[in-house]
Amino acid sequence: MYVVIVGAGRVGSALARGLVDEGHEVCFVDEDETVLEMLGEDFPADFVNGVGIDIAALERAGAGRADAFVAATDGDNTNIVSAQLARQRFGVKCVICRVYDPYRARFFRENLGIRTICPTQDTIDALADAVRHCEVDF
Repeated sequence: MYVVIVGAGRVGSALARGLVDEGHEVCFVDEDETVLEMLGEDFPADFVNGVGIDIAALERAGAGRADAFVAATDGDNTNIVSAQLARQRFGVKCVICRVYDPYRARFFRENLGIRTICPTQDTIDALADAVRHCEVDF
């Protein structure tokens, strides 16, 4: 499977390492070339220096042939726009977008059919569940 990942930070790079270990081909798009130092020179993924909302950068990354596209920067707006470009401009069928704002995540999932991962909502749910299962001894 060919996967384009926008955002080569901690989440994007860890995801890429796992995917590469499984035999998938990965290409990053990131505006910060210093992430290459974190990944290491021998990391078996392609890298395109650019912004995830730049059509030319996405073209250089091969978004048009991607089987999956992951938007994993630390910015909701960049992730949302790049995910929309992947879906609408490049026709990627499997588009996954990290969105911190729970309301935006729900909107994009329900109205645009883009799969969203919302770490904020996941944390809220986990914390609420933990509180519900607390046993307090005083």
